[in-house]
Amino acid sequence: MKKTVLTFGLISGVIISVLMAATTVFAERIGFDRAVIVGYTTMLIAFLLVFFGIKSYRDNVGGGAISFGRALTVGILIMLITCVFYVVIWEIIYFNFLPDFPEKYSNYILEKSRAAGATPDQIAKKVEELKQMKAMLDNPWLSAVIIFISEPLPVGLVMTLISAAILRKRRKDPEVVVTTANAQ
Repeated sequence: MKKTVLTFGLISGVIISVLMAATTVFAERIGFDRAVIVGYTTMLIAFLLVFFGIKSYRDNVGGGAISFGRALTVGILIMLITCVFYVVIWEIIYFNFLPDFPEKYSNYILEKSRAAGATPDQIAKKVEELKQMKAMLDNPWLSAVIIFISEPLPVGLVMTLISAAILRKRRKDPEVVVTTANAQ
């Protein structure tokens, strides 16, 4: 299992890192709303390797069969490696290339709130929330935990559950097959 998990986890991790690095730079140009869509799409692309990793394990190690539990285990391990890559690349990009991200994002959120007709009290509350967000992002450990839990983990878990459900396959019991054939 180790070889399959490492192979597919590392490939998926590199894919998510490259796609994130390539798209994060353009977030402000394309708009934060579109950037979120692009970001989650890149996660889905990278997490497709969870499906292929489980399938590879089933076909090459499991002899064509895999239980839901084993598929889930393989998928979660691949997904966790991918998530770690995601968080590490986020930390590198944020602290080295996007130190002004919270300010730009805050301005975007406040303008969006004003355009939607938010009251001064609602705007003040939003300003406070955005200040707290910046404080959390500026702490590397807290930022890593928040990014891990809120961004790649949910997407990865969904992809893993779906993949495990689709790819589970029981072994055909030779006695049942013979018995059924003899009965006809």
